[in-house]
Amino acid sequence: MSHYTRRILTRTLTGGLAAVAITTGLVGCAAGSDAPAAADGLQIVTTTTQLTDFATNITDGTGAQITGLLQPNASAHSFEATAADLETIRTADVVIINGLGLEPWAQSTIDSAGFEGLLIDASNGISDDRILAANEDEHDHAAEEAAAEETHAEDSHDGHDHADETASAADAAAEDSHDGHDHGGDNPHIWTAPLMAADMTNEIASELANLDADQGDTYLANATAYNDKLTALDEWVKTNVDTVPAADRLLVSNHDALTYYDHDYGITFVGSVMPSWDDNAEPSAAEIDALVAAIKESGAQAIFTETQLSPGTAEAIATEAGIKIYSGEDGLYTDSLGAEGTAGDTYIKSTIHNTTQLLDSWGGAASEPPAELQES
Repeated sequence: MSHYTRRILTRTLTGGLAAVAITTGLVGCAAGSDAPAAADGLQIVTTTTQLTDFATNITDGTGAQITGLLQPNASAHSFEATAADLETIRTADVVIINGLGLEPWAQSTIDSAGFEGLLIDASNGISDDRILAANEDEHDHAAEEAAAEETHAEDSHDGHDHADETASAADAAAEDSHDGHDHGGDNPHIWTAPLMAADMTNEIASELANLDADQGDTYLANATAYNDKLTALDEWVKTNVDTVPAADRLLVSNHDALTYYDHDYGITFVGSVMPSWDDNAEPSAAEIDALVAAIKESGAQAIFTETQLSPGTAEAIATEAGIKIYSGEDGLYTDSLGAEGTAGDTYIKSTIHNTTQLLDSWGGAASEPPAELQES
């Protein structure tokens, strides 16, 4: 049983504090309760596989039990909870979500479960000026630019996510109230940049420490140790990407999932198969034609599939554009980590894998990662 006072904090998905109730006593000891007896530590449910990895590192040594709703190689944008999932959520002490609209199913699922514990929105750890706007009409802009570039002189989003344009998107996003969490137009793939993953880790650790004061020092110390690795990861990625001329750092992928990674390392996003950052979207014939035109115009040499998505359309585009395709175990880990034993079964390993593959597509070769990262 848990040896701490359980504080039940009900928060909305937008992070606003809706109600606070304090219950003293041992978790799972309520008379007549049908819930199973609690373990020695917190019962934590996470939505994405990345959050599962973060939470596992943060809670090491505390006795916490982590249950991930999403399985490896599954889309974060769609999920249908089973009765067992709802019961797991209902009896949890904590649910951790990515936020920023990544999990459109989260609100209804948590409501259906009757969850009354602490909801942690990891995106609350990201400052406003780091949130980038979603560019959901990139294919239309790419097609128009290929046809008549001059018509886009006044358009700040021409379908190519250059570093200066991404900075403009960040400025625009800063005008959106992060405190109010009105993020319908924001790109939610915040974890893809290691330094932002560190901010998410700090947010989770801080919230857990506030909830479970007896283990607070452990959560915070674990987060610090893990974030030291994320800092080393960031330095390794930057060092390697910088070996490639900026003009050659081009990315074509299944969907726009690496926006923050691209921004931090000066990578130009040429376009994606899916017409938005939502990997459930389907491209039209015109959008596919526009992407092929953008690829040929940019000089991109490869297209990347992602482990959670079918490679079929990307393969057809690669053939039409005459470029190499990276798929299967050579593809990218974006919305999901890989299964245990794969090159992407942790966040750090998946980022190393992605960087290595990108370097290869640009004609470069990644250096050996530090030993501390290879073991993480």
